[in-house]
Amino acid sequence: MRTVTLIKGDGIGPEISEAVKLIFSRAGVPIQWEEADAGLGAIERTGTGVPQQTLDSIKKNGVALKGPTTTPVGGGHKSVNVTIRKTLELYANVRLARSLPAVPTRYDGVNILVVRENIEDTYAGIEHMQTPNMAQALKIISRQGSMAVIRYAFEEARKLGRKRVTCVHKANIHKLTDGLFLEVFRQVAAEYTDIEANDIIVDNCCMQLVSRPEQFDVLVLPNLYGDIVSDLCAGIVGGLGVAPGGNIGKDCAVFEAVHGSAPDIAGQGLANPTALLISSVQMLQYMGLVGYAEAIMDALLQTFAAGVKTRDLGGSASTLEFAEAVANNVRHVTDEVQPEPVARVVHPAPTVIEEEWTLVGADVFVEWNGSLPTVPQEFGPLVLKNISSRGTTVWPGEQPDIMLVDHYRCRYIGTNVSNAHITGLLNELDSMGVRWCHVEQLNTANGMVRYSASAGE
Repeated sequence: MRTVTLIKGDGIGPEISEAVKLIFSRAGVPIQWEEADAGLGAIERTGTGVPQQTLDSIKKNGVALKGPTTTPVGGGHKSVNVTIRKTLELYANVRLARSLPAVPTRYDGVNILVVRENIEDTYAGIEHMQTPNMAQALKIISRQGSMAVIRYAFEEARKLGRKRVTCVHKANIHKLTDGLFLEVFRQVAAEYTDIEANDIIVDNCCMQLVSRPEQFDVLVLPNLYGDIVSDLCAGIVGGLGVAPGGNIGKDCAVFEAVHGSAPDIAGQGLANPTALLISSVQMLQYMGLVGYAEAIMDALLQTFAAGVKTRDLGGSASTLEFAEAVANNVRHVTDEVQPEPVARVVHPAPTVIEEEWTLVGADVFVEWNGSLPTVPQEFGPLVLKNISSRGTTVWPGEQPDIMLVDHYRCRYIGTNVSNAHITGLLNELDSMGVRWCHVEQLNTANGMVRYSASAGE
């Protein structure tokens, strides 16, 4: 008997959680529930959306099922989902988009597994106001984080008998960040010769998804694209009400409904438990309880085929009536082998790449109200090569007729550059009354640049 942490959540969360508990009980699934607190109710009771006791429960049990939670707008409270994912380092978000019988959509035969990196990218949440009129967010992509999620995608494809893994990216524009993700994908793909591997630019992927979604098998994506594409895939198969989700880490996993808490219909028996139920099926597969997972999924499909649906899908069944119908269709599982506790598969991070970098300059971002900032043309070995605004070159050459803001990037390049030269340049800007707000070193290694091209280069 395994213990699983259950977070019922807010709004309709308790109702759909009870529906899943009913079906599991009727199916005889050999687990017991340990309830934990999170969400809006937890904030009201404990002052935090994710109490430490909840995190401790997930760590102890290794597996959790989570209903939808509400994070208040404003007030400084962090997203419950983001907090859990980051604190427990649940690096892979796994979403299945599968056509279901009696769920009318424009498409048939869709069966896409979306594996989204879950920690990094712009979701690292590193943002700054550079000037009163310019905001900046840092897009963080690491070799180690990319390796973990991409290797997980290939392992899942192999385990589930899927034939192809597609990397979705924007490396034609984000040449270093998405370029690194794509580079790691190709390195990992070379190890899985039994699985076809290809890549596609994210905008083309979205177009292809609404044209011929059946062509895709497994998609692996950085965080932001994965967030968008996974919801697009959910819409293709009927919406978030039938979309399951799992968050996988090195030591534990949290499975969840990805839709909202719908407080407007809470307590009315109108909620659809399908998304949380399919998430619980994924959870059983993760735990090795494959026979029970198949029995419950078959019962759900049989229920849909019989025309028993909740109102959001065009039916008339209440939450409880739908759960009872699924429970009544669950076949008895007699041949399930009780699994050992879930083996913690640790995908090794890549060997840290060490390069001898040569400092060749700096990008200095300055605040300036006017057409062109007055900055030094030279400072020691540093020579001003380019000034850009919002990614467009404004110097050298004829200044383009564009909308200018109070934020400019000044690129300085030189030879035999040291950190002292860069700090000296910053001091010089201070003495001139020019406010610098951000600086990035520019380096080369083995004759290759380790920074993006300046606008216009």
